[in-house]
Amino acid sequence: MDATKVYVIDTVVTAPGRAREFVDSYLREYAPGARARGMTLERIVVSPPVWFPDESNTVIATWILDGAEGWWAMTWQGRPDPAVRQWWAEVAGLIVERTRSTAAAVADVDRLGDV
Repeated sequence: MDATKVYVIDTVVTAPGRAREFVDSYLREYAPGARARGMTLERIVVSPPVWFPDESNTVIATWILDGAEGWWAMTWQGRPDPAVRQWWAEVAGLIVERTRSTAAAVADVDRLGDV
């Protein structure tokens, strides 16, 4: 197992009043497949830390993968999986915008880039 961690960060701005519903669906319906693809959920944070009834929240989910190998394995399993695209399509009404980024600790960047 590679000691270098790669972080996958999903940042979702929810539709007004829909943050709790989005988080519940993410944990219930998206997370099991992500775990099966080798992802470990580190945390989900909600900003601001209030379930607004009529405003948007930003939900940030941080996943951990085992190095570059873990990232590639997750990517090649997730990209062709229609269930992933279908889930995002089903929750589109709960979302204003979303992004996914990847990151690593600064001390690991050189190692990850040496492929």
